[in-house]
Amino acid sequence: MIPGDGIGPELMLHVKEVFRHATVPVDFEEVLVSSEGSEEDMQNALMAIRRNRVALKGNIETNHNLPPSHKSRNNIMRTNLDLFANVIHCKSLRGVATRHHDIDILIVRENTEGEYSSLEHESVSGVVESLKIITRIKSLRIAEYAFKLAHEAGRKKVTAVHKANIMKLGDGLFLQCCKEVAASFPNITFESMIVDNTTMQLVSRPQQFDVMVMPNLYGNIVNNVCAGLVGGPGLVPGANYGRDYAVFETATRNTGKSIAGKNIANPTAMLLASCMMLDHLKLHNHASIIRKAVLASMDEAEVSCLFPSQANGLSRELGIWAVSYWVFFLGLYIPAEALKTIVKYLRLVSCLFRRAPKM
Repeated sequence: MIPGDGIGPELMLHVKEVFRHATVPVDFEEVLVSSEGSEEDMQNALMAIRRNRVALKGNIETNHNLPPSHKSRNNIMRTNLDLFANVIHCKSLRGVATRHHDIDILIVRENTEGEYSSLEHESVSGVVESLKIITRIKSLRIAEYAFKLAHEAGRKKVTAVHKANIMKLGDGLFLQCCKEVAASFPNITFESMIVDNTTMQLVSRPQQFDVMVMPNLYGNIVNNVCAGLVGGPGLVPGANYGRDYAVFETATRNTGKSIAGKNIANPTAMLLASCMMLDHLKLHNHASIIRKAVLASMDEAEVSCLFPSQANGLSRELGIWAVSYWVFFLGLYIPAEALKTIVKYLRLVSCLFRRAPKM
């Protein structure tokens, strides 16, 4: 567990509390890494992830006022561990008021090259060159990951996002690799879309997208747009996968420093990220119980469906949600008392699972 900066430490406390109530058989090795920390802290974190092979992580702030020699700790972690695939699932949530409905998009972002290669120099005074690296090996790898994910998830379409009309060599190579991989998956429809048109299509008609694959920077932008479409940064979890390691975090990688310490940060995204981690560890029952409890706490209709006999009493406890309904529209904040509601649903879902007939 790497709490990170800003709201990260308090979100991790929520995860620990929920795991305790759900009796999850996971022990956390906590490693402190922050923007102010030393290189030794960073190396200790990398060693811990290599030892445990999986991590739950808060975002580590990258101060853009620091000298160019200072590298993003988040980026160092992704490149050193070769966490090449960033995956987020943006799905409309019942009980969350948004402009668009029925959104269900899997976004696959290449995580280790592109504009995040940290290769910049000032060739002459006032002229800076920033290199964007696109390689055939890594483009094929992320395209294959996206198509295999689509196949395993029963998805019908993959959209490759690019800017090959301008960056004909770099994005042209990425697009060509996607086309080559698509040829091996004839049952999955393949389309390509220029990144600027993609953002317009997302805010106009997001339901047209199924699985999306893209280079690094476009993935950062699209992730944030899609998180906003389904309610905001406090609601969407994310994962970073490599061949040997996996690191789970919130989808939009915000530190939330402005609200840190106020106990109003929305824990939903981090709790759902912890569920993704449990699924990765094959602890599917625990993941399902926690996920059901978190999602049920958002929607009275879901509560009635899951627990018809207790719905009336529990719905009264949801009064805090009605008072703070604008909170869900933004997806940024959540009252601290809501965690108690999640824990209550957690107990009820656990009872439901225990009473279910064994197959």
